[in-house]
Amino acid sequence: QVQLVESGGGLVQPVGSLIISCAASGSIHSINDMGWYRQAPGKQLEFVAEITSGGTTNYADSVKGRFTIYRDNAKNTVYLQMNSLKPEDTAVYYCKANIYDYTKKYLEVWGQGTLVTVSS
Repeated sequence: QVQLVESGGGLVQPVGSLIISCAASGSIHSINDMGWYRQAPGKQLEFVAEITSGGTTNYADSVKGRFTIYRDNAKNTVYLQMNSLKPEDTAVYYCKANIYDYTKKYLEVWGQGTLVTVSS
């Protein structure tokens, strides 16, 4: 079993901050890239941020400068720190990880999603 469990979503005021997390567990050999995606109501799933196993990051233009992705490899966890939140950031946020299990089987694993609502 390999799974990603997300937490930290909730309601936050505009210009506020929030940190969401995604923890991987199960029969894991290694975790390569990890990333965050989001889907706002009525819109397509969009890329938000990604981080490689070596710490290289990449961000969507819409969040660059406001969001920070980081990981704690000892905890098999990736985080997304969101600052200066805007109503347009309201979405269900999904994490994704590229994982190899103990037999070196490649797995693309998605989290269950966590809702972030930015509103007064």
